[in-house]
Amino acid sequence: MKRLFAAGLLMIAAAAASASAAPLSLRDAIKNVQRDTGAKVLSAETKHIGKRTVYRIKVLTHDGQVKVIEVPAED
Repeated sequence: MKRLFAAGLLMIAAAAASASAAPLSLRDAIKNVQRDTGAKVLSAETKHIGKRTVYRIKVLTHDGQVKVIEVPAED
């Protein structure tokens, strides 16, 4: 179930990132995660993996679980 939740969020984030011409900002990534999950954002940071930029967003779900969602900044 956890993997399905994370995979679904990554697909949503990737679709949102590819829909825009400009790279996704950290602020927009946070807003998207809040909107898509309804979870409370605990922290967010930018990671650079080679030439890729990924936003790592930690959330607290309604059932009390802490999850980390990675959102690519661009397609």
